[in-house]
Amino acid sequence: MNILVACEESQAVCKAFRERGFNAFSCDILECSGGHPEWHFHQDVFEIIRDKGGHLENGNVLYLPDGEEWDLMIAHPPCTYLSVSGARWMYHPDDSHLPVSERREHPHHLGRREKQKEAIEFFLRLTKTGIKHWAIENPVGVMNSHYRRPDQTVQPFWFGDSASKKTCLWLHDLPPLVATDIVEPGERVVLSSGRSLPKWYSDSFNTKISTEERRKLRSKTFPGFAQAIAEQWGKYIQQ
Repeated sequence: MNILVACEESQAVCKAFRERGFNAFSCDILECSGGHPEWHFHQDVFEIIRDKGGHLENGNVLYLPDGEEWDLMIAHPPCTYLSVSGARWMYHPDDSHLPVSERREHPHHLGRREKQKEAIEFFLRLTKTGIKHWAIENPVGVMNSHYRRPDQTVQPFWFGDSASKKTCLWLHDLPPLVATDIVEPGERVVLSSGRSLPKWYSDSFNTKISTEERRKLRSKTFPGFAQAIAEQWGKYIQQ
């Protein structure tokens, strides 16, 4: 069965499906870091959906055989402008007493509102691809109101990874995931501001690594979560 993992440069979910014999491919405008460019469409995801294939990162071109479709899409749309954690950069800090419609843009993050609008439109396009089975994951954020409430919210520590990362899942013709190995939620760090964060997330603020490396840390897919997705939803679409 043909699996498309959209907006995934890490290939964590793609490889989990491959391990179970599925014809799975990741897709991103970024180069993959998962080590398998032969499974990675380095192209706009909507072109890959429309054409049922396209240009792989290793230089080859691949299309699904005539009559075949993408059976399942797992999508990880960028969350920078969608997550609730970034909301404080949306409006001018001096305008908190005003209605949202009257607040100015944050002086250090001009253009963020337009970028959020584009991110919302991208997310919504992923819900209208015509693929029979799909799941979209994102942190808690604006899509709860701009689209609908998620069908499920999961944590990495449900699937054997000792870490906290509340993840919303919007599902179409897929069942909610079942916890496989509930463990401790992992170490937390208290910042000088008094804010408490999971240690793995706090590490992503390390200024000794590049902005791109920090972004990858924050968007990482934990291995137990990837394995649960491939195992449970893979069996579901086969049946």
